[in-house]
Amino acid sequence: MNRFSKTVLLTALFVGTTDIVSAFVTIFIKSGKFPEKMFFYIAGGALGVPTAIKGGTWVALLGLFIHYSIAFLYTLFFFIIFPRLKFLSFNKYLVGMLYAVFVNVSMDQLVLPLTPLPAGGPFNLAEAYIGWVVLGVLFGIPIAYNAYKYYGVESNIMPKPNL
Repeated sequence: MNRFSKTVLLTALFVGTTDIVSAFVTIFIKSGKFPEKMFFYIAGGALGVPTAIKGGTWVALLGLFIHYSIAFLYTLFFFIIFPRLKFLSFNKYLVGMLYAVFVNVSMDQLVLPLTPLPAGGPFNLAEAYIGWVVLGVLFGIPIAYNAYKYYGVESNIMPKPNL
């Protein structure tokens, strides 16, 4: 496996794992219950929720596969566009946070409407902001950090002093 593929794959596995753990913790905090059907619900994006919820182990594995595939595709997309868009080398932390907002908005507005999953509730800015910060820290920043490291880019937020 070449260095690019390995970096993208390991980054996607990391951010996919932190994202799903965050989702489990968030749902547990909100409901007080362990979300045992989360992967079934994710599979509902392909199968329809009523069919997926009744499924067995293979449906849960499909949900897990879909989740990590989405994490992989967003990671790969960032690694492909990063060297082509010079403004992304501004600051890895800010870029990572903004990429997380992009991922969240594109999922909510483009990807999820193409699935049979039910539409989300009304937009709540406070919840969206908290979600963006969490996604930024657990998803966006690690992707940006690894892309900066892979491409050997330093943040351009502050010029280096000439000594």
